[in-house]
Amino acid sequence: MLSPQKRERLLPWVALVTVWILWGSTYLGIRYAVETIPPLLSAGTRFLVAGLLMFAVVGPRHARGAHRPTWPHLRSAAIIGGLLLVGGNGLLSVGEQHLDSGFAALVVATVPVWMVLINALATRTRVSGAVLLALLLGTIGIGVLVGGPGGDVHIGGVVMVLIACVLWAGGSVYARTAPLPRHPLVVVSLEMITAGVALFVLAALRGEFGRLDVAGISTASWLGLAWLVFAGSIVAFSAYMYVNSVLPNDTVATYAYVNPVVAVLLGAAIAGESVGPNVYLGGAIIVASVVLIVATRPRPAKPAAKPVAQAVEEPARVADVGSPEDARRG
Repeated sequence: MLSPQKRERLLPWVALVTVWILWGSTYLGIRYAVETIPPLLSAGTRFLVAGLLMFAVVGPRHARGAHRPTWPHLRSAAIIGGLLLVGGNGLLSVGEQHLDSGFAALVVATVPVWMVLINALATRTRVSGAVLLALLLGTIGIGVLVGGPGGDVHIGGVVMVLIACVLWAGGSVYARTAPLPRHPLVVVSLEMITAGVALFVLAALRGEFGRLDVAGISTASWLGLAWLVFAGSIVAFSAYMYVNSVLPNDTVATYAYVNPVVAVLLGAAIAGESVGPNVYLGGAIIVASVVLIVATRPRPAKPAAKPVAQAVEEPARVADVGSPEDARRG
């Protein structure tokens, strides 16, 4: 039996591995969910259920009285949820109707590169050579994925996922300065609730409710959706909050390039997705671009008593790779 001291040292690493695996598995969960559930309905259900469950737990303690969310808080949560979860995750769900989950995860791995570039443009700061090199590597990597040796993919699906990446990155940059509630789980739950409602509206406009056949939803899709709600949006996020408060930023940031590798491995092992030369080569180039961004970005010191976090999921989920501002981008 482990001593309390050993458990205390081991627990953060168990939580980090949990983030690696669970967030990496969400791409496969999306693929199964959208097999028989229209994509925007699937994403909307995922976020609305997860958001309501999370708010039911944290709201009574952290969203009352002086901590009650104000109108500017709700507006910011709606904007961030719209960019990250509606635009980012919604388009990812649509794109995964045409792409393997591992392939989509490798494209999403470019988000930290886009985020640094958008932040530089928004703040009118000079784009460093490392950022330009990372952007070039990411672009080359996507090109190899699409048209390299063994490449034969749905171009429309790739474009959707790329747009999702840019929207996610833009939402992450906006979230740094947006007025938001103090407690990170209140922030995330509000973002998921507003995004879930917006996704349902968009699903209705696309006619997805008319195409939904509840009796025809497969067991795999139900399991995929349940996995996304509980494992991807609740358990993994809670684990991320914990590791981001106790481990060095550079260590936490490893999820940005471990998640796509996990997604590729799970897609091949569980769903039988093909992994051709283009995936190996393009994926290696993209991961190298993310490693370059993570390794060269300045790391602010963690505040001693400020809670930290960020989601996403899912796409998710790759934003300011380990910064204290992660709490604002759930």
